[in-house]
Amino acid sequence: MIARLPLQRALDALEGLSVGDAFGQCFFQELQPEELIAQQTLPQEPWYYTDDTEMSLSVVWSLQKFGAIDQDLLATSLAHRYDFQRAYGPSMHRVLDRIRSGEHWRDVATSSFEGQGSYGNGAAMRAAPLGAYFADDVGRAAEQAAMSAAVTHAHPEGIAGAVAVAVAAAVACRLRGELPSHAAFLAEVIKWLPESEVRSKVQRAQSLASGSQQFAVSLLGNGTSMSAQDTVPYALWCCAKSLDDYPQALWLAVGAGGDRDTLCAIVGGIVAAHAGREAIPPSWLTRREALPDWHLHRAG
Repeated sequence: MIARLPLQRALDALEGLSVGDAFGQCFFQELQPEELIAQQTLPQEPWYYTDDTEMSLSVVWSLQKFGAIDQDLLATSLAHRYDFQRAYGPSMHRVLDRIRSGEHWRDVATSSFEGQGSYGNGAAMRAAPLGAYFADDVGRAAEQAAMSAAVTHAHPEGIAGAVAVAVAAAVACRLRGELPSHAAFLAEVIKWLPESEVRSKVQRAQSLASGSQQFAVSLLGNGTSMSAQDTVPYALWCCAKSLDDYPQALWLAVGAGGDRDTLCAIVGGIVAAHAGREAIPPSWLTRREALPDWHLHRAG
């Protein structure tokens, strides 16, 4: 049973996402990150969040203002709130600058990569709050995730990655108070996914319940290419392994290397959708820089 209201569920996922994002980003600045990870030693504060959180704030703003994704206004918000200092990917610098300059998001998104559209992980990393918000209707969560993704990531794999994360967050939220098996959790996600490489690799992740982290990374990827299909499957593997344990899920995510902040953002958002904000250790929350509050105001 889902007891929390939709916006509160989305805000819980946002907290988990933003703490995970900031946590993962810290390890790019550490001189000996592998030693910290091996000992599960928290990085020094403050933990600064990245574009993963910045873009997710616009998603939550759209949800609290409209109760759904308004693609035109989401695109405007993403472009208006673009901050070069937040470690956006190279293609997003160009996409958001063009939208901010007045080009229509649909023209920009579909013109990327010689007309294929981007299949990067940027749409997936902001999708967990969407899934939590629409947990009462998993099909709508998938639909809204696809709409959110299309604003910046028009390639089918980019969209599939966002759908996978949103569906995983919705399923996780619906299962609050229960702890499904690794295979059962991913089975519920897979049945909502479009045919894609993302889906194929999530199916592979389902079969790796007893596999080691190193083996999972070798088969699923760790986001090094920053593509949806190289990032989302491993993130969902981490969630399936530790859906009720926020710290353990995040240590699994960051230990993979690769695109650590995005892996941790995806994992943190999904696990918090399941376990709630209270699953995030207070010492982690206080280390993350404070979030703004503009996403809670209808004026945006």
